[in-house]
Amino acid sequence: MGDSEKKTTTLSKGLLKNEELYQYILETTVYPREPQPLKELREATAAHPLAMMGTAPDAGQAIEMVLKLINAKKTIEIGVFTGYSLLLTALSIPEDGKIIAIDVDRKNYDEIGLPIIRRAGVEHKIDFIESQALPVLDKLLEDDENEGSLDFAFVDADKVNCKNYHERLMKLLKVGGVVVYDNTLWDGTVALPEHVMEEGYMKEVRKDATEFNNYLATDSRVQICLAPLGDGITICRRIC
Repeated sequence: MGDSEKKTTTLSKGLLKNEELYQYILETTVYPREPQPLKELREATAAHPLAMMGTAPDAGQAIEMVLKLINAKKTIEIGVFTGYSLLLTALSIPEDGKIIAIDVDRKNYDEIGLPIIRRAGVEHKIDFIESQALPVLDKLLEDDENEGSLDFAFVDADKVNCKNYHERLMKLLKVGGVVVYDNTLWDGTVALPEHVMEEGYMKEVRKDATEFNNYLATDSRVQICLAPLGDGITICRRIC
């Protein structure tokens, strides 16, 4: 089997039905611009049995552009896994920028992501909190100075709580700040009739994703863009 044939059979997070087109995008505009530490972390994550939980590199490239466009300095991340998006953010914000990173389990981060983040020289920007996210967000909101203090948020966590995260982030983000939600197209299943889905985890999360997408579509506090990058990312800019 030739190299081109191997590429078309490789699993990806792309939603494009033509795998060759997705590989073209990655190889032409994403991988050549991917910083070496991110490439190293992406490749290290690929060996993990849950590698598909990692942020897709094409989605990461879009997030990097958003961070630069809004000159983000103070950010928060809910759901870390091995830390690809966390490292991407740390590399994109200024030297004195800060990221609050929240995950219920830091094992994958400590074993896979942290050594690479240390070598990249950006660990000092990260405040990792091992916890459920809602108590941390509520604790931040106890201090009035935290309201409207964040420039950017990235959420790649349990979909059932996305609405709860969003309500709190609307208070923590400044007007003009941006929150990006990952997996909002959920492997394309959001467009499928519910009755064709087999019972189980995929169907349950599809329900959460579709409900959250409908919720965001009617939220007048944000300008939104649902982009078919990776597993679908929804970019929300707070406008009021």
